[in-house]
Order: sequence, then C-alpha cells, then structure tokens
Amino acid sequence: MGKKPWEKLLAKVNGVKVLYIPLEEISRNPFQPRREFNESEIKDLARSIEMYGVLQPIVVRKAREGYQLIAGERRYRACRMLGYSAIPAILQEMSDKQAAEVSLIENLQRKDLNYLEEAGAYAQLISEFGLTQEELAQKVGRSQSAIANKLRLLRLTKELRCLIVPETITERHARALLKLNSVDTQKEVLLAIYEKELNVKETEEIVEKLRQNNLPQEVNQTGQGQQVSIVIRDARIFLNTIKETVNRAKQIGIDMYMLETERDEEYEIVIRVPKVKRSSRLMAK
Repeated sequence: MGKKPWEKLLAKVNGVKVLYIPLEEISRNPFQPRREFNESEIKDLARSIEMYGVLQPIVVRKAREGYQLIAGERRYRACRMLGYSAIPAILQEMSDKQAAEVSLIENLQRKDLNYLEEAGAYAQLISEFGLTQEELAQKVGRSQSAIANKLRLLRLTKELRCLIVPETITERHARALLKLNSVDTQKEVLLAIYEKELNVKETEEIVEKLRQNNLPQEVNQTGQGQQVSIVIRDARIFLNTIKETVNRAKQIGIDMYMLETERDEEYEIVIRVPKVKRSSRLMAK
C-alpha cells in the first residue's frame, strides 16, 4: 500500500515517524479518560497555536481507517476550531492497553483529570486489561493506597456521581458520603454541601451524627464558626431510614412488622415488634 499524497513525513527519530496528517483522518480516542473540556481553555490554546504553531505533535496510531488519536486531544480540538486541515503527529505502534495507559498518564502529568475521571480511568485499566492495583500504581507513579481510595469513589451510584461538581465538591467530601448506606441520604447531604457551602470537617460531622443516630435530620448551619445542627427535611428520607431499620431487624431474626399508609397531608406508620426473637419462640415450643 503506497503512501497517501497528504501523508507528509516531517521527521524520523529513533524509528518514530512524525507525519503531517489531515484532521479528518483522525478519529477520537476511545480510551480518553477526560470527559470535560474547558471551552475557554481550548480557545486560549487555539490563539497560541495560531500565533506560534503546534509546538508539540499529537500522538496517533494506525486504525482500520486512518488514524486514532492517543494523546493531544486539546491540540486536536484547537486545530479543528481554527479550521486547520492537518496537524503534525507522532505515529506509534501500540496495543489497546498501551494506548489506554498513555492517555491516562498524559492527563495525570498535565493534571487535567478530576478525581472521578481519574477513578474511572483506573477502573477501566483494571477491568479491561487485567492490571492489578499494584501494577497500576507503578505505571502511573501513585501509591497503591491512593489508587484504592480513588476506586472506592466508584461505589457511589452513577446518578450521584453525575450530581457531583468536582470544582465544588472535593474528593474528601465525596469520600465522606461513602460512609452513608442510603443513596437518598447521600443526596440530601450533597445538597446541603452545595446550599450551605459546608467544608469537609462540617460534612464529616454531619455524616458521623447520621451514622450514630440513624435518624434523618435537617442540615441547618447558623452563624459563622457555630456548630452545624442536622436535620434532613424530606419526609421520604425519614421513611427510608425506618424501612432500612425494619429490614435490618428482619435480617437478624426479629419478626418486625411495618404498615405504611399515605394520606393527603401525612404518612401513618404502624410498627409491631415482638418481645422475643422468632428463634426464641420456636425453641420455647
């Protein structure tokens, strides 16, 4: 297969080709861990490229049709924004696993990923390519405990993760939510962090009180430096907490019964609790 007319060889260093490739021949990177790209940053980069050119080639690999982008998506987007027809690119041979690793490492080195994107990238490398946490830690220059802490964040439901804005909710905020068993309670606490601008310490205090009391309470912060009183306002959260308590009791053998009635302006809950466990009654017989 002959060289295509636009495939201009710019340089060759240690066997690595630097080509001038049309943007239309380059497909997006399926292993790109970054999900959000700041439009204003892309515009700034585009202005810089327009003035000085692309100072660092992107990295691509051969695809079934054309090329697949491995590293340099911001430069790729900026050139498209400028209406350029082609871009300098380093052509390398690499497997899917290598492509995913390069994409992750490039973003980590540039500090482009938020903590949820980083966690997702780690999980993809582990699940799709069979890396252990220890192997992954060595490849990305992190400790194994740091990898484990990031992966724990994925225990939050996808719905809840979509509600988290990493620029506002820090990783420590998110880790505090993991201590709550109820997704509804996690949502309420997350909402309180936004509404009350709770710092990490205040959030952890709320979570700890909810764990100790197992009661829904409204989050209400009054006065700077004062203690945070906690009450979650939604009655549904109160009902969910009661239901969870009843279910736990049944799991340990308490024959607890709950009847819930919803009226126009109120809920009525009837709970019947025997004085002895089911197993004790059976033994007595």
